[in-house]
Amino acid sequence: MTRTGQGEGTGSLLGSYPVAVTFPVHWNEMDALGHVNNTRYFVWFESARMALFEALELDLTGSPRVGPILAHTECSFRRPVTYPSRLIVATRIGRIGTSSFTMNYCAVEESAPELPVAEGSGVIVLYDYEAHAKVEIPESLRRELEALKS
Repeated sequence: MTRTGQGEGTGSLLGSYPVAVTFPVHWNEMDALGHVNNTRYFVWFESARMALFEALELDLTGSPRVGPILAHTECSFRRPVTYPSRLIVATRIGRIGTSSFTMNYCAVEESAPELPVAEGSGVIVLYDYEAHAKVEIPESLRRELEALKS
């Protein structure tokens, strides 16, 4: 997996996505119908999400007391993907709330970056893992999220 920044080299569709990851489709991702199984798209979104968290320098190692947790995710499948292929999956920040924010995802084939194969979103809640409760997004993180907003 490789990372690209600011949608560089990804075509105009991904130009507004500040974080992108690129990786090959693996043979084992295919299902009996000859295309990539739908569950894989959520793994691809997860890879983009983790790259964005790394760009924000969120502490995801060990057991941070407060950190992000995925509350909701969805995917709209636009075109089937088959092996062999290389994908670019990009993400950006959508809505920012009091204790949560939405990430938007777009997946394209490297050979056709203007045509999405899938689009999706995920709602991320800032969560206190000791208190088992959501917490407000600190102003410093809010500013960083705003900088990555679409």
